[in-house]
Amino acid sequence: MQQKPKYAGYLFAHFKGEEYEDGEQVYFALSQGNDPLNWQTLHGGKPVLVSDLGEKGIRDPYIVRSPDGGRFYMVATDLRIYGNGDWERAVTSGSRSIMVWESQNLIDWSGPDMVEIAPSGAGCAWAPEVFYDEETQDYKVFWASMMNTGLQDEDSSRYHRMMYVSTKDFRTFSEPEVYMDYGYSVIDTTMIQEKGGIYRFSKAEHVKHVIQEKGMSFHDSNFKMLNDHVETPFMARGEGPIIFKSNTEEKWILFIDEYGLRGYIPLETDDLDSGSWRLPEQYSLPGTLRHGSVIPVTTEEYDRLLEYYGGGEENGI
Repeated sequence: MQQKPKYAGYLFAHFKGEEYEDGEQVYFALSQGNDPLNWQTLHGGKPVLVSDLGEKGIRDPYIVRSPDGGRFYMVATDLRIYGNGDWERAVTSGSRSIMVWESQNLIDWSGPDMVEIAPSGAGCAWAPEVFYDEETQDYKVFWASMMNTGLQDEDSSRYHRMMYVSTKDFRTFSEPEVYMDYGYSVIDTTMIQEKGGIYRFSKAEHVKHVIQEKGMSFHDSNFKMLNDHVETPFMARGEGPIIFKSNTEEKWILFIDEYGLRGYIPLETDDLDSGSWRLPEQYSLPGTLRHGSVIPVTTEEYDRLLEYYGGGEENGI
């Protein structure tokens, strides 16, 4: 079994928001050492990656490290809202493609490659994420697509399903299949494998809350609900959940975006099975963080990112 590397901090890939002309591109933030509650922006608060393909906007970047640790893949939503504000178009006739990058060092990225991933009946392909499936030894790429059931009353049957494809190399993909269909819109699904189980977090659109479930595998058909309103004790509403494990403790951190209000707020727990979360007494997250992903980085990777991009202001730009 490959020895787990010693991590020195965390990298947060994110976008800034549609209120900025360059806000829908890829930005990086770096934790203050191994403290997941205090962050600094990188590259002077400027984008580290931009897209001139598709809609020429990038949202929801998600980075995954390969099982051998030597390669990174990043996927993101192909969507630009700045300058048009047309969410109806974005949902019903938006891009069915995602953007894909590849890197060996988190600095030099090939791409983006534009990959049409959603089926022809989809209205969008939102917030793609990646899960490495040890059972099948491939990557599952999953995302939300507005779909309709083919019923006559199209409006009532159109809602976001979570879809997925399989890939081994991010160049060829299986045909898209439905992953989650709850009869109402579910978006922003993310997951983490811990203690022999899969802990899955999603935004249930009909109630605007983040839900937490547990299953035994990616394809488990009987995920158990652990909490159907994770964020409500701490914030008015939530989306874009990001889950990751502490580098130094037996603790898990869950970032939830109180969108349109305070932005990302961190929660933490010592017991994923409990479905119970607490708000840290102190934290400092840049206010420009929008939906993305957090990965642990080694000392070499941490130092390289800081040297190449340079730090920005703590707590913001």
